[in-house]
Amino acid sequence: MDYRELAQDLLRRAKGKDASGAEVIVVEDESFSVQVRMRAVDTLQSARQKRLGLRLCFGQRSATTATSDFSSESLQRLLDDTVAMARATAEDPYAGLPEPELFSADAPDLDLWDPEAANLPIQDRIALATAAESAALDFDPRITNSEGGEYGHEDARLIFANSHGFAGEYRGSSVVLSVSPIAGDNSGMQRDGWYSVQRRLENLESPESVGRTAAERALRRLGARKVPTQQVPVVFDPDMAASLLRTICGAVSGSAIYRSASFLTGKLGEKVASGDLTIVDDGRMAGKLGSRPFDGEGLPTRRTAIIRDGVLASYLLDTYTGRKLGMASTGNASRSLGQPPTVAPTNCHIVPGPCSPEQIIRSVDRGLYVTEMIGFGVNLVTGDYSRGAVGIWIENGELTYPVEEITIAGNLKDMLEQIEMIGDDLEWRGSIVAPTLKIARMTIAGN
Repeated sequence: MDYRELAQDLLRRAKGKDASGAEVIVVEDESFSVQVRMRAVDTLQSARQKRLGLRLCFGQRSATTATSDFSSESLQRLLDDTVAMARATAEDPYAGLPEPELFSADAPDLDLWDPEAANLPIQDRIALATAAESAALDFDPRITNSEGGEYGHEDARLIFANSHGFAGEYRGSSVVLSVSPIAGDNSGMQRDGWYSVQRRLENLESPESVGRTAAERALRRLGARKVPTQQVPVVFDPDMAASLLRTICGAVSGSAIYRSASFLTGKLGEKVASGDLTIVDDGRMAGKLGSRPFDGEGLPTRRTAIIRDGVLASYLLDTYTGRKLGMASTGNASRSLGQPPTVAPTNCHIVPGPCSPEQIIRSVDRGLYVTEMIGFGVNLVTGDYSRGAVGIWIENGELTYPVEEITIAGNLKDMLEQIEMIGDDLEWRGSIVAPTLKIARMTIAGN
């Protein structure tokens, strides 16, 4: 089926219904996953699907629908239903497609698709998952069990067209390899894991490396204990720093800003963090998991400095939130078929600093190195931050013993201002990434 022609046909039919604006998105997706447990295949899944999303505007009224049935009768019914829904909704002065002059024919090749991953034989996919789990199980006799090793692959093609004359498409892939071993000794049992995710198969960590790292992380948690309640420096490992960054992304989202539901509302141009902190969102980075040539409204993606040298330089915006705030879109519209656009980061990262993780740990006399956080006790309106945590206690600049059943608490305003050291260990293992971070003081609630 020619999806481009299908999209153009729907746009012509929408124009015949007197729609003032129309968008069509078609997504064709193929996914595969295999999970092995204790060296045997546990589950094997493969799926292929296609879906179409339609958004229609009638002046300041709009509606969005989706279907997986591409028959002529189904698409006509979808069109008629969307027209009726749009005409029945309340007017919204900020609704509608972006202005025609904002669309661009610029569609760079961002190296998003890997044919090698798409063509990898199933037995080789199973072998990757098996090798990763085996590397964990064979690493140490205290690795007594496993929640499994998993290999997954996704391959998607997206076609987008609208009534302003924009049409574009891209294809992307991703591969992931993960292991979750269980370690045990006289102190009890502990679970941890590790994963690698990339666009290209050749960039994936080796199964042996993933398995060994997962085993080391599980073993270092054995004998975990609580610590007394106190205020100390807290070091976030890269994954936990990325979790903190995801919270910041929510706080700079246009939807939170225009609703005054963020502690960063009204702070544009003001110093909100340590002068060492720079946060960048960039949808045009070749080969990265969050990259795409255009966003969920067809606007070109771009590089946006969110915080520059501690100063709040930009929010993340789509067309709707930009209009609400009297600003231009930053190319950060995201789309779930059947839903209107929302704001989301692309490749968001904290710019690395000059310090090695070892230097950061050595700078702490007594404190906590956080390796896992539990729950979501974050209030974006006030900035209050409180989450369950697991980690390793630092004494005299050295990692000493594992800790668990504790809570770390602070306020995001203070946490951003008290970032003392930023690591040089940024690794792209996702679309939101960060290096090791040291925050000068947080409350640890334990015994």
